[in-house]
Amino acid sequence: MIQKLKGTYDVYGDISKKHDYVKKLFQAVCESYNYSYIETPLIERSELYHRGVGETTDIVTKETYDFVDRGNRKNTIRPEATAGVARAIIEDKLYNILPLKLWYIGSMFRYERPQKGRYRELRQMGIESYGSNDPIMDAEVISLGVNFLKELGLRDVKVVLNSIGSMQTREKYKKALINHFKSDIDNFCDDCKNRLDKNPLRILDCKIDCNNKLVKNAPSILDYLNEEEKDHFDKVKKYLDSLDIDYEVDDTLVRGLDYYTNTVFEYVTKTNEFGSIGGGGRYNDLLKSLDGPDIPAIGFAFGLDRIISEIESNEIKLNLNDELDCYILTISENENGYALNLAQKLRMCGYKIDLDLSNKNMKSKFKEADRYKAKQIIIIGEEEASSNELTIRDNLTKEERKVAIDDIIDYFDVNL
Repeated sequence: MIQKLKGTYDVYGDISKKHDYVKKLFQAVCESYNYSYIETPLIERSELYHRGVGETTDIVTKETYDFVDRGNRKNTIRPEATAGVARAIIEDKLYNILPLKLWYIGSMFRYERPQKGRYRELRQMGIESYGSNDPIMDAEVISLGVNFLKELGLRDVKVVLNSIGSMQTREKYKKALINHFKSDIDNFCDDCKNRLDKNPLRILDCKIDCNNKLVKNAPSILDYLNEEEKDHFDKVKKYLDSLDIDYEVDDTLVRGLDYYTNTVFEYVTKTNEFGSIGGGGRYNDLLKSLDGPDIPAIGFAFGLDRIISEIESNEIKLNLNDELDCYILTISENENGYALNLAQKLRMCGYKIDLDLSNKNMKSKFKEADRYKAKQIIIIGEEEASSNELTIRDNLTKEERKVAIDDIIDYFDVNL
């Protein structure tokens, strides 16, 4: 038997209903903030992620699914969305009208050790906001994520916040980190040993050495910010305070991608089962690094798989609309054509309809109506088909009545 690949899973049944609910809610919240949908290809040129995400990041060095196509071109299956959106903005000249506020949902692919909330096909949803460097935009973006989580019912959420400054600030900070870690680097993991000279900020983000005393006592990036960067960060916190958003400053938060500048943040639940369920920050230099215009940007992404796990572990009951408006059943096979045409008419009027065409006995058909949580049941026999007067049963009260087929829409408008 052919089985699914390790680190992937099928979405169906109750889990598919939860996925659909979360996606629709995220769309609704994004649209309330005036964000528009964007969808980019699953496959991009490998160069995009090497230049955009960063040569020394774990994603590029360890986790990307790369392949050479028949034209001898190096391609990568999408490991994250921001670089692809940036490429689309440059290529399609979307920057001609600013501000540009975009949202997305889709699968990303990373070759990493599968575990709960972490898969090789990971489903993400996020936003990208281009055109403003004002700290009020940082606060608005962060608030969108907070409000979405609250709408889901995840109340115990806080924002972990930091500023990592500009590229120039980080160069100074990197030198300080190298001096701090180099004398004891042999006691760190092999990855951190390699990171020391290439990108020492990644040491602060290491899951293996996170409890090392040198990591905990490392110099703070906040001490290296220039006055403009400090002012920006202070204003972000001020705006978050005005929105009553719970946040905590963590000067070791650096995020795992090289394109970030200034504000970085993560959304963390009090259970902290996964470290974070989402995060993001500013990437003011990203478009410029990809040969595009110099336009500031900020955004974030949520892990859909992690959010679903949080919903389940917190036993949050989602308002899933999984009821059927009406289930149509027939007494015999002779009425199936009539039932099919009636279902077509009702569906085209916007009602959620199903019908049984399996020729089961009537007891089994009524059980099917209950299984689908049908609000109403239409029963069609020879008499109903010939008279165009339908027998309708309210599946809650079990009350039956006769309704002319021409009056069925009016009946549904009142009783559904």
